[in-house]
Amino acid sequence: MLTKRIIPCLDIKDGRTVKGINFENIRDAGDPVELGALYASQGADELVFLDITATNERRKTLAELVTNIARHVNIPFTVGGGISSVEDVYVLLQSGADKISVNTSAFKDPALVDRLAREFGSQCIVLAIDTRFEEGDWYVYLNGGRVKTDIKAFDWAKEAVGRGAGEILLTSMNNDGTKKGFALDITGQLAQHLNVPVIASGGAGAMEHFTDVFENAQADAALAASIFHYKEIEIPALKTFLYNKGVNVRF
Repeated sequence: MLTKRIIPCLDIKDGRTVKGINFENIRDAGDPVELGALYASQGADELVFLDITATNERRKTLAELVTNIARHVNIPFTVGGGISSVEDVYVLLQSGADKISVNTSAFKDPALVDRLAREFGSQCIVLAIDTRFEEGDWYVYLNGGRVKTDIKAFDWAKEAVGRGAGEILLTSMNNDGTKKGFALDITGQLAQHLNVPVIASGGAGAMEHFTDVFENAQADAALAASIFHYKEIEIPALKTFLYNKGVNVRF
């Protein structure tokens, strides 16, 4: 039986870790390399670094950051933000990233997923989906949650998996930063109907929320940010709690 993964997420803006609520009200949360190394030492299974800065210098600065992270972090990590070509991915993997995450660029050019999976293998292609519940269903949003589409999250996830995405990182915008729990319905729909791992994101606020998303929604991994950055929940305590609840976690 596969272990359930705990994944801290570090949103990076201008080289610093930041955190918002419902994708707004951004505030500083520390140095991404230091935080990443700390989480690795505490027992995090993986890390996700998302560069939310839109700059022309992005590729160079992100590659330098990834090199720095790889030097200090000994667990697998995923990098995302503005990746739109085979060349972008090549640079980041060469710099030390284990996986890359694509979002808006893949939605606008779905064949990008095919190209990346063919070039690098499905195992290192994570499709990130930002989704909001409205009008009775979960719809895909682009550009960091600013642009609504008329495509349903499940339909896009299914298509992307068919094209070679090896993992889905699903963020509920309704739940993001609220600390009221993950979106169990849409997470469960994806986790139970797609044949790739699903990472739940958005809404973690208590240890019970992790139990819920693993047991009720059958997510393969759970991602959180502010509860770890501001030390509201420590990873060792979380894993002990989950283990005592019968959840299979790695120590």
